[in-house]
Amino acid sequence: MPQRIPLKKTILFLVLPILAFSQGRKYSNAFLEIGVDARAMAMSNAVIASTNDVNATYWNPAGLAQIRNSWQASAMHAEYFASIAQYDYAAYAQSIDDYSSGGLAFIRFGVDDILNTTDLIDQDGNVDYDRIQRFSAADYALIGSYARISKKVKGLSYGGSFKLVYRQIGEFASSVGFGFDAGLQYQKGKWMFGATLRDVTTTFNAWTIHEEEFGDIFELTPNELPSENLELTIPRLLLGVGRTFQLNDKYSLHSEMSADLTFGGQQNVLLGSDILNFNPNIGLELGYRNFVFLRAGAGNVKKLQNFDSSEYYSLQPNLGLGFAYRGIHVDYALTDIGSASGTLYSNIFSLRFNFETFKRS
Repeated sequence: MPQRIPLKKTILFLVLPILAFSQGRKYSNAFLEIGVDARAMAMSNAVIASTNDVNATYWNPAGLAQIRNSWQASAMHAEYFASIAQYDYAAYAQSIDDYSSGGLAFIRFGVDDILNTTDLIDQDGNVDYDRIQRFSAADYALIGSYARISKKVKGLSYGGSFKLVYRQIGEFASSVGFGFDAGLQYQKGKWMFGATLRDVTTTFNAWTIHEEEFGDIFELTPNELPSENLELTIPRLLLGVGRTFQLNDKYSLHSEMSADLTFGGQQNVLLGSDILNFNPNIGLELGYRNFVFLRAGAGNVKKLQNFDSSEYYSLQPNLGLGFAYRGIHVDYALTDIGSASGTLYSNIFSLRFNFETFKRS
């Protein structure tokens, strides 16, 4: 009996659209905007000012400076589109000396077992299902970060990250890119302030397309391979301010607001223009004895349009729960990862380990 070929996993529906959008685009590496850590996602990514653990490698490298005399590790797994796409993250960070710390993070976003049907028909014009092969379309990022506490300005820390990006579409095409992030954090009393400038110098991705891998099937279609092989990721500024309130000897409340500022063309956000786009996020974390944490957030405001051309705004709420015991942190978030998961909400779990806290217990 002939094997049924799912259309959503055939090469012509996946490879060609990806390649077509590679022509000198200003927006790329979208997988690096999804986010990491269930705590941050539950708080709608409003963690720029307060992040101070291994996950600061991703959110704000300056936060790594708060890791003192210890090492930490973190991991997260999420799924897109009914488990078709897999999103994985792992990170490690440790203190270097009394003033500085470093971190390393790895991210993979990929679709595996895609059916390659370019050789489905043999030279005699017959359909041969044994000629079907499988490949993966995956994006990889390796992030190395360094942070340091300022000796001159009390409460100030700063840091930077180097990102190496590799993207691959089976044997058909691949790209290599790199970029830089920079971050600041400043604490004044109980107030925390933070800023992250991503892709400071613009992140570049150079594509190499292997035309011979498409075979004769591509020549029989009206599609054209892109003539440009360069993708650009324009800079993006994230700002945050937060404060923790000690309600009593058992309960604490952390509140934080952040602003996502993007450039290079108007977007459907709360406030958008051709020069600057502004999108706010807010997050709350209620803690009980630093053991149980209840989190909530709201953000990702979108300006949408009805069929009658009237406009309205959508808001994405998020919820989460966390547990911390002897240096082991388990966090959960109910959120729409990247606003593109294909379902209303996703269940996200992450794990973080703090060796110093564990050793003292």
